Amino acid sequence: MSLELFKLDGRVALITGGTRGLGYVMAQALAEAGADVIVTSREKEKAEVAARAIAESTGRRALGLAVDVTIAEQVEAMVADSVQAFGRIDILINNAGINVRKPIEDFDEASWDLVQNTNLKAPYLCARAVAKTMKSQRYGRVINLSSMLGSIALPERGAYCSSKGGLIQLTKVLALEWAPYNITVNALCPGPIATELNTVVMNNPEANRFFIDNIALGRWGRPEEIIGAIIYMASEASSFMTGASMVVDGGWTAR
Repeated sequence: MSLELFKLDGRVALITGGTRGLGYVMAQALAEAGADVIVTSREKEKAEVAARAIAESTGRRALGLAVDVTIAEQVEAMVADSVQAFGRIDILINNAGINVRKPIEDFDEASWDLVQNTNLKAPYLCARAVAKTMKSQRYGRVINLSSMLGSIALPERGAYCSSKGGLIQLTKVLALEWAPYNITVNALCPGPIATELNTVVMNNPEANRFFIDNIALGRWGRPEEIIGAIIYMASEASSFMTGASMVVDGGWTAR
């Protein structure tokens, strides 16, 4: 009986940046748990290929949409198309993100704006866009992909750390505002996971050694090791958790 809490049958999940890395892993996992899914990318072909692969492997309905999540009009259209296709949106995972690594005095304004717009503005736009639907349903799960670097810092991550820290605060505000509508809002904060976003670090022997030395478990996380957390946060199992940040970092922040 208790495992029923983790099933997502009849739910519809929208995952931004869901065509690769953690986004794809999470979309696949939600579909395997019973949800129909929408995955997005800036490139229509990539979104459609990912959706088709998820549908074929899970038997669930999947839709791929092209959207720039930093542009309000495109975000509103994404939500409208999702609701038209599936009738509802139960789960929003704000996963699309980017990292630019530079010392602060070398950080050009365009790079700074790109990181802030992608990591912080886009989740705000997406959450705002699904609000009407989730409120009318009186049900929703919003999961913002922050980072362990939303609460601790590393050099040359000025834009990234500030955007992810801001996302944790946005999560708390939305949790308070939307609690009366049975909508929970939480942040998932991964640590060092071996994804494409971290390839530049893993391929640098000195930087890689620094990371390994600071991860209590002594290794990079595997993308699939995020599945348990995302299923929990997206399902009825987490019904009394809102405004929280769940860290999955191999023990880095325990130090």
